[in-house]
Amino acid sequence: MLEFYKTFDNVTKKIDQPEHGCWINAVAPTTEEIDFLIEKIGIMPEFVKSSLDEEESSHIDYDDDTNQTLIIVDYPCAEEEENIQENTLLYTTLPLGVIIKKGYIITISLYENLSIEDMAKGRVRGINTEMKTRFFLLLMLRISQRFLIYLRQIDRISSRTEHLLHQSMRNKELIQMLGLEKSLVYFSTSLKTDEVTMNRINRGHLIKLYEEDQDLLEDVLIEIHQAIEMCNIYTNILSGTMDAFASVISNNLNIVMKVLTVITIVMSIPNIIFGFYGMNVPDLPLPFVWFPLLIAIVLMLIATWIFKKKDMFH
Repeated sequence: MLEFYKTFDNVTKKIDQPEHGCWINAVAPTTEEIDFLIEKIGIMPEFVKSSLDEEESSHIDYDDDTNQTLIIVDYPCAEEEENIQENTLLYTTLPLGVIIKKGYIITISLYENLSIEDMAKGRVRGINTEMKTRFFLLLMLRISQRFLIYLRQIDRISSRTEHLLHQSMRNKELIQMLGLEKSLVYFSTSLKTDEVTMNRINRGHLIKLYEEDQDLLEDVLIEIHQAIEMCNIYTNILSGTMDAFASVISNNLNIVMKVLTVITIVMSIPNIIFGFYGMNVPDLPLPFVWFPLLIAIVLMLIATWIFKKKDMFH
């Protein structure tokens, strides 16, 4: 899907054909759309390929011959919303390619992006498609804010899941905690690479930075740094919680095994007594049915009292 946007009088509108100074948004482009970007817009094929690679990490690249800059950044995304009620919401990160060239700024991604959607629907103030550096910084600010939103969601889901684990040790809650822990690993890795990319931009020379954009760039770096700190805190909390519950589960298993062992010992007493009286041996003491039964019951009661006194049933 290809969409074209341009700012007119501080209002960004969708247009039918690409114009000088417009923003081109490509989401999961078809082969024909990729050919259009390469042949008509003049984007380097390597830049398009890198933007559509799910495993591509955040970095910045510049081509002297075509005067094009490729910036790959990672953005957060969540699973389908129907999983929220089931407490199985998971998060991951995907690459977004931003290409800056003369006359155009192009964004390329494999999947729809909420941050891009916010930019397209005018939910972000100060957008001007002709000011390409500022446009990119506003997009990065929106992405870093999206990281913070998802991190707070992870914290809430983690707290709710922990509360459920206090009530019952079900596999569902443990799997959810493992999923959140994996999501935090994705976030931490992506945020650190995004920070490295933004620091390279901050040092200049790769894209043209204007004086009025410096404050915006600093805001982006502050948001990313805050997200990294939150990610580290939540990772440590979640890891500690998982270790604590693993110990609780192991302790519960030991208690169950101890109780089963005690029950087995108590129940083996009648087998010993009846086995002794069941042998074909003459002159057994009091060879009556009630006598071995009485001995077995008395010994079982004594064994139960001893184990109870030693608190072996808890």
